[in-house]
Amino acid sequence: MIDYLKKDEGFTYAEAGKGPTIIVLHGLMGALSNFEETFNHFSQNGYTVLIPELPLYTLPLLKTNVKNLAEFLKEFMEFKKLDSAILLGNSLGGHISLYFTKHYQEKVKALVLTGSSGLYEKAMGDSFPKRGSYEYIEEKTKAVFYDPEIGTKEMVDDIFRIVNDRSSVIRTLKIAKSAIRHNMSDDLPKMKIPTCIIWGKQDAVTPPEVGHDFHKLMPNSNLFWIDKCGHAAMMERPKEFNTILDNWLKDRNL
Repeated sequence: MIDYLKKDEGFTYAEAGKGPTIIVLHGLMGALSNFEETFNHFSQNGYTVLIPELPLYTLPLLKTNVKNLAEFLKEFMEFKKLDSAILLGNSLGGHISLYFTKHYQEKVKALVLTGSSGLYEKAMGDSFPKRGSYEYIEEKTKAVFYDPEIGTKEMVDDIFRIVNDRSSVIRTLKIAKSAIRHNMSDDLPKMKIPTCIIWGKQDAVTPPEVGHDFHKLMPNSNLFWIDKCGHAAMMERPKEFNTILDNWLKDRNL
């Protein structure tokens, strides 16, 4: 994916493909590379795919929250001259998509949520590893997945670096508290846009009942399950994830 990275007007993002635009939003401890196979699949099959690097650790401390991350998304769309887009978010990325949709529903063609926060407090309160030994961080990182081998040494190293940097930890806690504060349960019934919910059956961060609750509260949603899969379906079961989403988009001419 590094071949597709661009830096322009303060934004760092990956871009490829032609067609309707899908904007992908990563999670709190996530990275652009988490969506590499999804990025490749859809950019090669009729879509423009954009993955902006979220300013999780660079916003002023007072502005480090879900609201301002949604404003960042608005500014990114304005920069790319997009009137609307399909939003795909994992974990915190899903929450940002939902908060953005609450305020700018006319700019969202469709929503795709996978392991999204926004309803379940533990999703943001306990999902990020706290400071500790390398072994502890490794254990917490691998627990995100059904198959712990998905949690590579490179991933563990990145998270270990983040949680041992004081500035990053402060911002991580600020975002986590902001996510808990911005519970979306009262807003979801007002979101009429098509919504695809793809959930890992063994998600220990946002358990299956959270996926059920999103489906129940969102009036125009479809819920799909992926077995032997944890919190990041697009990483752990990319082929199944891409097939489900591809079929869903085609069924709705999106």
